[in-house]
Amino acid sequence: MANAPTKPTTPVKKEESASSSGLFATLTIPICIVIAILLFMFVLGNPSNFEGGDVEKGTAANFFGIIHKGGNLVPLIMSYLLIVIVFSIERFIVIGKASGTSSIDAFVRKIISLLNAGNIDAATAECDKQKGSVANVIKAGLKKYKEMEAEGLDVDQSTLAIQKDIEEATALEMPMLEQNLTIIATLVSIGTLTGLLGTVFGMIGAFQNLAKSGAASQTALSANISEALVNTALGISTSAISIVMYNVFTSKIDKLTYAIDETGFSIVQTFGASHKHSK
Repeated sequence: MANAPTKPTTPVKKEESASSSGLFATLTIPICIVIAILLFMFVLGNPSNFEGGDVEKGTAANFFGIIHKGGNLVPLIMSYLLIVIVFSIERFIVIGKASGTSSIDAFVRKIISLLNAGNIDAATAECDKQKGSVANVIKAGLKKYKEMEAEGLDVDQSTLAIQKDIEEATALEMPMLEQNLTIIATLVSIGTLTGLLGTVFGMIGAFQNLAKSGAASQTALSANISEALVNTALGISTSAISIVMYNVFTSKIDKLTYAIDETGFSIVQTFGASHKHSK
């Protein structure tokens, strides 16, 4: 009965964290779009970036001017890049907190060493020092370990109960680490596709101008094509950064999951071995 009041608090905390993360995503995306539009208009579109100060008809004088000449889809692609950067920073912070205060590998080795020595209280104390999602899951398993020792149930029933408690704790902790990764994964495809779309629009405009002029001006055509390809360059760059960041985060989450599985297996194995020997 003593544990009854504590059970509903964890899901409530996780729901609050999920809602705050959802609110963060809802606010971040439009803010990034607005910032990208402002950068496009006032930084990239500054008259100093064009020869003669003519933004509309003047030739780009520097890199900023070249990007601005890419057209109206450039700020949209820029917003994708900003979104990737912001969510990458947010995921680094969240996953860093989930790992805890020290190296996850050193923590797991220490816990396994204490379990082999049969020192459950010291292992629990290490979880309190470490903090984070991994430590929370392991601490839940250690708590169940002590409960099963006190109840004196069958070894198989006890090990199943410990496994179930670890799985439930993992189910509460780990989904938070994967939040917003779908946004980064989506931008992998959208960045390239939007860049190609901008290039297609640019090419259409280039050939329309060529048809209207009635003269095959290689200089004008080359300028139009280079401006159209700006969208492709920005889109591919955004997609490349998104792929790298997505793979970095998934590998970090896999590492945390493996740490939980390894330690959870050690908890169950230690419990089974100690009780079989005692019998």
